[in-house]
Amino acid sequence: MSGSLTYDLTLAGLSVGGAAALTGIGLVVTHRATGVLNFAHGAIAMVCAYLLRQFTVVWGWPLALGAAVTLLLVAPAIGMALERFVFRPLSVLGGDPAQTLVASLGVFVLLVGGAALVWGTGARADAPTLVSADPWGQLAVAVALAVGVGGVTRWTRFGTELRAVVDDRSLAVLGGIDADRVAAAGWAFGSFTAGLTGVLLAPYVRLDPYGMPLLVMEVMAVAVAARMRSLPVAVVVALGLGVAQSQLTRLHPAGWAEPLLQAVGANLFVVALLVAALVLPGIGDRDVLPRTATARVATPPGAWIVAVVLFLLPLGLAGSDLHTSVQVPALGVVLLSLVVVTGRGGQISLGQAAYAGLGALFTALLAAGRFPGLPRLPELAALAVAVALVAPLGVLTGWPAIGRHGLALALATFAVGVGVSRFVFAQPYATSGLSLDRPAGFDGDRAYYVLELGLLAAALLATGALRRGRTGRALAAMRDHASGASAAGVRVPALKLTAFVAGAALAALGGGMLGMGLRAFDATAYDPVRGLLWFAAVVVLGADSALGALAAAALLVGLDAGARGGVAAALFGVLAVFVGRFPGGPYEALRTATSRLRPRRATPTPLGARVRRRLRAVETGPTGRPDGTEPEPAAAPPGAGDRPGPDGPTRTPRGPKAATPGRDTTSRRPSAPHTPAVPTPGSLFARRIRVAYDGFTALDGVDLEVRPGWVTAVVGPNGAGKSTLFHCLAGTLRPSHGQVLFGERDITRLAAHARTRLGIARTFQQLAVFPSLTVAENVQVGAEQGRIADPAAAERALRLFGLDGPVRALPAEGLPTGTLRRVELARALAGSPHVLLLDEPAAGLDTAEVTALARVLRALAADGTALLVVEHDLDLVADLADVVHVMTAGRVVTSGPAGHVLDRGRG
Repeated sequence: MSGSLTYDLTLAGLSVGGAAALTGIGLVVTHRATGVLNFAHGAIAMVCAYLLRQFTVVWGWPLALGAAVTLLLVAPAIGMALERFVFRPLSVLGGDPAQTLVASLGVFVLLVGGAALVWGTGARADAPTLVSADPWGQLAVAVALAVGVGGVTRWTRFGTELRAVVDDRSLAVLGGIDADRVAAAGWAFGSFTAGLTGVLLAPYVRLDPYGMPLLVMEVMAVAVAARMRSLPVAVVVALGLGVAQSQLTRLHPAGWAEPLLQAVGANLFVVALLVAALVLPGIGDRDVLPRTATARVATPPGAWIVAVVLFLLPLGLAGSDLHTSVQVPALGVVLLSLVVVTGRGGQISLGQAAYAGLGALFTALLAAGRFPGLPRLPELAALAVAVALVAPLGVLTGWPAIGRHGLALALATFAVGVGVSRFVFAQPYATSGLSLDRPAGFDGDRAYYVLELGLLAAALLATGALRRGRTGRALAAMRDHASGASAAGVRVPALKLTAFVAGAALAALGGGMLGMGLRAFDATAYDPVRGLLWFAAVVVLGADSALGALAAAALLVGLDAGARGGVAAALFGVLAVFVGRFPGGPYEALRTATSRLRPRRATPTPLGARVRRRLRAVETGPTGRPDGTEPEPAAAPPGAGDRPGPDGPTRTPRGPKAATPGRDTTSRRPSAPHTPAVPTPGSLFARRIRVAYDGFTALDGVDLEVRPGWVTAVVGPNGAGKSTLFHCLAGTLRPSHGQVLFGERDITRLAAHARTRLGIARTFQQLAVFPSLTVAENVQVGAEQGRIADPAAAERALRLFGLDGPVRALPAEGLPTGTLRRVELARALAGSPHVLLLDEPAAGLDTAEVTALARVLRALAADGTALLVVEHDLDLVADLADVVHVMTAGRVVTSGPAGHVLDRGRG
């Protein structure tokens, strides 16, 4: 009997695992062909299941004909249409991971909303059966597809082209490969597998616009476990999870473990998704790129006045209209949590619905006296305590955000949201018999609406505070360029946690308000799919706009109030699909359209440009000034001398190191390289640094000292290890062996922001400015987060680099490269560093800008700053450096005075 039960449960598990394997195969193939994690896979499966039912049940087509049209025509056509009209334009624009993710979610929301409009929101139980419940049919289909795809990928020309496109799309195109054709084929096959999954599952699960897409998205765990690469791993994991989930139904322990084990047994794929998203390494490399950002678009004048008037209008309503309006302020507070996390902090969060639901649930439990260890509380007090309890839980999504970005972070936050929904909201032991009353004195809809407006105003003030001041600038810096923010001294990990905790608190407040408005805890109001819709709505209306969040709340409630369900989802889905064109929301779209209508100035031809430059040279003289005089040399910021080092005061070098224009630079060259066994006070020292990965040794026992008052240069061919050494010194890479010392302090394990606060600043080879901040705000971030909090340091740095004019008020976005180089240097210097690490500081600069840069760097060295320059411009190195180290194959092969080393290398 036991053996028969085991066999039957194994067969049932293989049936579930076969369907899950189909999902994994489709996701892996789509990702390998296009680099896109298709969040719309479940929605495509649902639409195809509805279409097959429409063809066969409603219209009476033969099952074979309906299946052929659905799977061989409609499903691939959906994939090819998505590739052509949604994702191909994004790849042309650069394939930014954040925009691609939002577009994928937009397709999901659009298809879910469209299905709700066409077929309604009720569940259907009459879906046709394409393959019998016998698991061998589904298993055979999954294995055959996996083998076929593997064979095509490994042994055909198309497979070779597919691998080339995945490795480097631009290089593949240069090699003559039609990348669009490869991507279209990948999307067509991925959509086919999605449709096949949907029609196979429909007879055995709940067929509705919300349930099936979420079920398929939960099965995404098998593709994540396979790292979006290996089809055999995806199939094996899917079958294993299916059998294990089926076998768990045999266990019936007594006591408290029974409901927990039952929940795990029914949701093993959710557990696997949590483990895969939170424990396994993040998928792909494309999701670690800096998030693009645009300059903040000012709110149109009078928009807030209009918003206040519109939010006050419901006070004149009555009946069901007012009852519906009560939901808008509550949902507005929930969406403000996304403004904080995504708009301010730049972190993708797909699990905010979970925190909103926990806020409502905890409020109900506290008000009913059912929360363990706490007495019964009045409703307002219960709401406040619920917010305080949920806020720390924001670490659940904030902690993965420390080491994950883009798609990996999206999966982690989505997994947390689904886990809370399945293991808390869907369990009767936690939610059965719960009701939620409104606070005393606010029982009526009108009185409660007034209370909501007050809480909404407080939430708006808190959100606004996170946009202004030091915290606001730090959040914007982290959002625009996390590595640059860390180099400026921003504690990025702690700031990410702060953003998620604040977001969880706001979501909990809005969720509790929503629950009291509805007078009940309704788990469906906080469904993970609804959370995806909220995320899409906020992003398309401007993630950094509080006004956009309020507009999204009003549209979400208003569109679905009197109309058939799905209107709001369809609308925001359409907008999200095209969000890649206008990532700043409708305000940016309007500004872009307006700018195109303005008359443009004629652009001269190259010959005309040369003539104009010669005429200007005649008018202004050879130095670029109207009077032909030479500009004054840049001076070091006042008060920068005699700065304390890590081992006590460090006096400014004098004598031969004095920075005087026109001095004989040979007199300051040291006679020999100086790399003592014990570093001098105030120096940055690399001792026996070794870095190896994947069998390749990037650094092999490198010693290097960066001395106060000296300019140390590192040169060498590409691949010599210069950048690796630079990252070890800056704190963005930890060596496998050796030490990095600052004075006598070992800082090998210190993060980049901690080194900045010690006085080790850096710049980047690829510009690391914050485009949404102005020039002055960029520099101010360095002054606020650096070694010394000096309010005047930002102004001194702006003056030093000639940024104290009108340019200071301009957004960094769109400024010339030379200006941005000065902005980055000014930001680094505003933190009053002891050591300044410069990674190819002359990249993108013209001759005049390089000359000005060299003048500033000499002045900084003369003032006692230790400078390390990694540079390919050997003329700049020869003019600037005191000591030059030549690297080859991960080792320093030559060191000495610049003239001696470079002359020997050229000879």
